[in-house]
Amino acid sequence: MPNYYEPDLAANPNDPFARGKDGKLVRRGFWLDMGDRSVVLAMNQGVGARLRGEEKRLHLSDIGREHLIDDVIQEVLPPEN
Repeated sequence: MPNYYEPDLAANPNDPFARGKDGKLVRRGFWLDMGDRSVVLAMNQGVGARLRGEEKRLHLSDIGREHLIDDVIQEVLPPEN
């Protein structure tokens, strides 16, 4: 099973990243009801801003938005010599 972000449900039981015991996203409709631009904003400036790059990548793949990975994850490349 992939290492999805695991929110603190005691602090926020309605976290949009919550997953059930089976590993499935509980609030899937929250994400599927959003347009692509809203998902990008949510992941970069909203609820997903605190996630690591790999967690964002896994989440986007899980909700069928792989095409947004490059818009959400800004990888820093080392300078060329």
